[in-house]
Amino acid sequence: MKHIVLATVYVAVGSATVYAQSAKPCESLRSVSLPGTTITAAEMVAAGPIQLPAQPGRGGAAANPPVAPAHCRVAAVLAPSSDSHIEVEFWFPAADWNGKFEAVGNGGFAGVISFPAMAAALREGYATASTDTGHKGGSAVFAMGHPEKYVDFAWRSIHEMTVKAKALVNEYYGRPARLSYWNGCSTGGRQGLKEAQRFPEDFDAIVAGAPANYETHLHAWTVEVGMAAIKGNENILPSTKMPIVNKAVLAACDSLDKVKDGLLNDPRKCSFDPGTLLCKGSDTTNCLTADQVAAVKRIYAPAKFNDGTLIFPSFEPGSEMAWASVVSNAAPPQIGIDTFMYLTYADPQWDWHNFDLDRDTRAADKRDDGVIDAIDPDLSKFKAHGGKLLMYHGWNDTAIAPENSINYYSSVLAKMGSKQDDWYRLFMAPGMQHCGGGPGPNQFNAMAALERWRESGTAPEMLVASHITGANVDMTRPLCPYPQVAVYKGTGSTNDAANFSCKMP
Repeated sequence: MKHIVLATVYVAVGSATVYAQSAKPCESLRSVSLPGTTITAAEMVAAGPIQLPAQPGRGGAAANPPVAPAHCRVAAVLAPSSDSHIEVEFWFPAADWNGKFEAVGNGGFAGVISFPAMAAALREGYATASTDTGHKGGSAVFAMGHPEKYVDFAWRSIHEMTVKAKALVNEYYGRPARLSYWNGCSTGGRQGLKEAQRFPEDFDAIVAGAPANYETHLHAWTVEVGMAAIKGNENILPSTKMPIVNKAVLAACDSLDKVKDGLLNDPRKCSFDPGTLLCKGSDTTNCLTADQVAAVKRIYAPAKFNDGTLIFPSFEPGSEMAWASVVSNAAPPQIGIDTFMYLTYADPQWDWHNFDLDRDTRAADKRDDGVIDAIDPDLSKFKAHGGKLLMYHGWNDTAIAPENSINYYSSVLAKMGSKQDDWYRLFMAPGMQHCGGGPGPNQFNAMAALERWRESGTAPEMLVASHITGANVDMTRPLCPYPQVAVYKGTGSTNDAANFSCKMP
């Protein structure tokens, strides 16, 4: 097929370059030929709310659909293998394209295109793309008996999407994207790290939030910690007990950072003994039974192999108000069960009651053999490409233990040398839960910081984060490049980021 490249017309707006027109009509992209790709739609979409399709296993359409500017929408199915069926959406701004591409990541086992994140990228002027990673729905059953779909979910769908997106950007605008960004959290964080490790030239800069990059070990820990409060077939640690544990933790450790604000700057420094809450007589709402004390101690303990080697770190002190969804049920979280039932053993009859941490984690490692896990510490090719990597993780995260990000960051420094902050920084967020939420400042613009770093060389010395209640910003606080922490200057409101500085602990 003949490709006609037209001169790009653009105008400068401030420091940004805005491209004023496409090279060809959107509808013409329907006839573009790309390897292993079937384009199923190419249409202009007017500005306004995006009416999203209902997703299998996830309820109906969104009650508050995201709003997006006018754009060229291209839908496609990618088939890099005979058993692949990877659905992808590509959205290209109809006007005011910033000349860049931003791919957005998934959560959990994916199975859905990240339309809201695409709309957010589009509003910032980016050409954007997202994929369902090759299956529908949030269960891992897709992988049972389908090794190619396992690979698609693990890494191939993201790489294939990225290659096709860049080709379509060039086709539509008549020029390639000048920079390519990745933005994802959780599974999206893992996807970003996998790209940096396996395809270091796919992206020029990556935001990887709370990455599930050690997925086999993460889900072994998920089952283990989910079983901590189950005795027989009953849960012994109801959500009503979480507030008293959290209150006791804060009473013991909140003042360690010289600011009493309900947040722990570094929970690793908190020495709290749940035994202090042991009921003196009968069980009440203000104490823990002996079984509950044992469960809480197990929840705070990292998961280890029988030889003492770390499998996965634990929940942190201060995170107790977010425990319930993981530990206050009659079974461990389904995402952990799915990993062993469908990915590791391919056995729908696998029974979590028989889970053995050492044996089953080793089996998961053997089955995966580095396909899903993204733990390679050698990022030298990504660094040589000029890449920038910004990671963040909330200290109150109970979906993925926050020390996992610290462990990966430390492994990169151990492999590549201790001075890597010119291209790689990690930010820990006190009080933030999984990818957001929680009592601490949890809203911040990581992408804007990454853009400044990659495009102007201004490294992020802090990220100013906000905590918002309703429509009111009730606290701002700097998030600091690890291992620095936010230190109160001694005067002014502790709810104002201006009264803190980032310092080594």
